[in-house]
Formats: sequence, C-alpha cells, structure tokens
Amino acid sequence: MAAKAGAEKKPIENEDQDSFLQRLGPGLITGASDDDPSGIGTYSQAGAQLGFGIGWTMLITYPLMAAIQEISGRIGRVTGHGIAGNVCRNFPAPVIWSMIVLLFVANTINVAADLGAMGDALKLLIGGPATLYVVVFGAVSVIAQIFFKYERYVAILKWLTLVLFAYVIALFLAKVPWGEALKGLLVPNIQWNGPFLTTLVAILGTTISPYLFIWQSSQEAEDQRIDPDKKPLKREPHKEDEEVKRIRIDTLVGMAVSNVIAVAIIMTTAATLHASGKTDIESSAQAAEALRPVAGALAELIFALGIIGTGLLAIPVLAGSTAYAIGEGRKWPVGLSRKPKEAVAFYSVLALSVALGIALNFTALDPIKALYWSAVINGVLAAPIMTVMMLLVRRKSVMGDLVVSGTVYWLGWIATAAMFLCIVGMACSIGG
Repeated sequence: MAAKAGAEKKPIENEDQDSFLQRLGPGLITGASDDDPSGIGTYSQAGAQLGFGIGWTMLITYPLMAAIQEISGRIGRVTGHGIAGNVCRNFPAPVIWSMIVLLFVANTINVAADLGAMGDALKLLIGGPATLYVVVFGAVSVIAQIFFKYERYVAILKWLTLVLFAYVIALFLAKVPWGEALKGLLVPNIQWNGPFLTTLVAILGTTISPYLFIWQSSQEAEDQRIDPDKKPLKREPHKEDEEVKRIRIDTLVGMAVSNVIAVAIIMTTAATLHASGKTDIESSAQAAEALRPVAGALAELIFALGIIGTGLLAIPVLAGSTAYAIGEGRKWPVGLSRKPKEAVAFYSVLALSVALGIALNFTALDPIKALYWSAVINGVLAAPIMTVMMLLVRRKSVMGDLVVSGTVYWLGWIATAAMFLCIVGMACSIGG
C-alpha cells in the first residue's frame, strides 16, 4: 500500500511543478530581458565605481518594478490589447504618436548598443571582426522572430533566461567579503554627490523601462488571442482571481530573477574591479575583459557568454515591443504568432528596428553616449507612459469591473513618482 501511495504521489508532484512552470511566461521573459547587455554595463559600472554600497537600490526597486509590470500585464489580459492599443483607443492621437516615436528611437539605440556589446564579447572570446558578429546576431534574432513557431519561440526565450545565472556563478568565483556585501545590500548608503546620484538615476532608468511595459502587456494580450478558451478578462470576470494570481506569480518571479542577477553583477564587480581600483568601466564587454586579471579567465569567460546570451534574449523583446507599440497604435494585425504574410507591417517594423541597430554599429556613434541618450529618452518616456497606465486601470470603460486598486495600485503611483524624480535627476546631471 505504501509503495502504491508513493507511486501515486509522484505524478501529483510533477503536475504541481508543471503547473508552476506554466504560470511563468511574459513576466519571466520580461524580467530576464531587463538584464540586457546595456543593463549589465550599467550594473557593472555601478559596482566598479561605488562598490557594495549601491546594492541596496535593487531591494528598493523590486516592489516598484513588480507592481508596474503586474499592472501592465493586467491591462493586456483584461482588455485584450497592449498598452499602445489602449492608449490609441482612449487618448488623443498626439499622445500615441509621441509615445511610439520616442519608443522607436530609444529601443533602436538600445538594440544597437546591445548588438555592439555582443559583438565585442564574442570577439573577446574567439577573436575576429566584431562588426560581422553584430550582423549575424541581428539577422538571427529577426529570422527567429519571423519564422519560428510562436510557442517554440517563447519556449526558447524561457530557456534563455537560464543564461542569466552565469552571473551568479561569476559571483562565487570572485572573492567576496560577504559581511560587507550584505551590509551594502541591506543598509541604504546615500551619498549626495554627482557620481552617486547619476548612477542612481541610471539604475532606476535601466530597471524600469518602457519597452518592458509594452512587451508584457502585449504578450498577455497575444496569449489570450491565440487561446480559443480565453476571452479578454473583463468579459470573463469570474476568472479574475485565477488570472491575476498567475500574472502576479509570473511577474514576481521574473522581477526577482532580474534583480538577483543585477545584485550578482554589482557584487562581482565591487569585489573585483572596485576592490582593485578599476573604476572606469563603461560597458559590459569592458567589465568582462577587466575581470580576467582580478578574478581569472573563467570569470571573464562566464561574463562574456552571459552578455551574448542575454543579448539574444533582450533584442527580440526590444524590437518586438517597438513593433507591438507601433502596430497596436496604428491598429494593424500584430503578434509573433501570426504568419509573416498576415502581419507584414508588424514584422517590417521589427526588422527595421534591428536593421537600424545593426547600421548604427557602422557609424562613428559613441556607444556609451548612445546608451546615455537612450536612457534619457527612456526616462522621459517612462513617466508619462506609467501615468497613462495608472489612469487606464481606473477606468471602467477600459477595465470593466476589474479596475486595479489596493497595494499594487499605490505602488504603481510610487514607481511613477520615482520615474519623474529620475527625469529631474537626469535634467540636473545634463545641466551640470
């Protein structure tokens, strides 16, 4: 009897595990794509310049980014449209046009910077021409999005999130003074000087970015559209508890992955580069190269491979969010689940964004300055989009009876206020 009971229990455990994994999708991919090569560069720079004392920012940003991403996911699932689709239906045309133009510019620059970092990382590993690798990485990303079956493509993106844990391995290869590291993580240490405040603005702008809102809301809408058993949640309000719980778990896990990896990068570079006086790191590829003398060739290898893997994850999200925003704003047929001939304009925007990103790597554009201005545009764009989102989720004409309230709603407004402060900080740093 005992053996039989044990045999019956195993499938139930497997079923529970499968159920948990199935809950993870748009939120997990969104959170993981937040640690793109340009984000890795920002966190590396923070750890190298300021050491462990900047780690606490990742604990502060976690509830804010989790709340705003959950809200974006709920907009997509409740209405059946992404954020841009809702904005064009509820606000004047200049609002959606200003949003998608700025998003296109910021995302394209970000794609260019990420491709450049990936090319540099592969050149670091095997030598050869970095620009050739840029073209190959960009082409692979576009081809995969256009021609891979949607379910298979999303599964690949899920598996790519595992690449991020390379940075956890790199952390344990470094000689970390854990007492100092944990103090930096748990005890806020605010310095009222230019370098600290500029880094703080960069971290906030990197962690909470418009393309993340657009992607998660559009993916929730897409998943609903392709499932014949699902309708927009406002037409099936009896499923609210189940679906909101799924979105919340997915988002909390995704944002936790994002911030755990960010903490690992900050601690690794603080324990190695900052400790050895190397504080002038300006990119993720530079960080990987600088790790060799202080943490060994294996740490350099892991860091560089992580840059390539996270780029392969992030570029589809960046380009995809641009295509979703413009497509929904223009009310085109959109979605990675559609065949190319069914959504020609959508896929054309996606390919154009990546193609321009590739092209920028052949110009005299300074990648560090490009990333800086991309962060400025993202900061300027994020706060208004978040404000619009917070207004949308309280409208019954948009959300039906499923308007957002409670803790998540107020955390969303706190995150929005933080982004407005981010804009003020960036304006002051530019003016200075």
